[in-house]
Amino acid sequence: MLKKKRSFEQTKEDVSANRGFILFLVLVFMMCVFIQTVNAQSQGRLLDTPRAAGLVGERYDGFAAVRGTASQEITALVNKINAERRIVYAQRAASDGVPVEAVGKIYAAEIIKAAPSETWFLSEAGKWTQK
Repeated sequence: MLKKKRSFEQTKEDVSANRGFILFLVLVFMMCVFIQTVNAQSQGRLLDTPRAAGLVGERYDGFAAVRGTASQEITALVNKINAERRIVYAQRAASDGVPVEAVGKIYAAEIIKAAPSETWFLSEAGKWTQK
């Protein structure tokens, strides 16, 4: 006589399928983190020349800032990078359940560490200092 399978019981095939699905989700998550890291690194490289010239600095909140007067191209580049950062920060904030501002400050600390010497940083008090 066949026993009726209870809904809460899992077969070996079910467990194996669940493990495969979980592994897939982990891999997708890792790829997303990798892509965001590569994007952040490439953004930083785009700013290296204007940073070295003192035209662009980094703010305490994880966004780039034009220092003084800069060309339209530099201003457009900073705006583009800040828009991309804003998306990354918002995604990370949503996934972690924290405010976007908190994520921006965490990224700012990493940007400061990775930035080349001579880079300017704007503190929360509004004071520019050079690394």
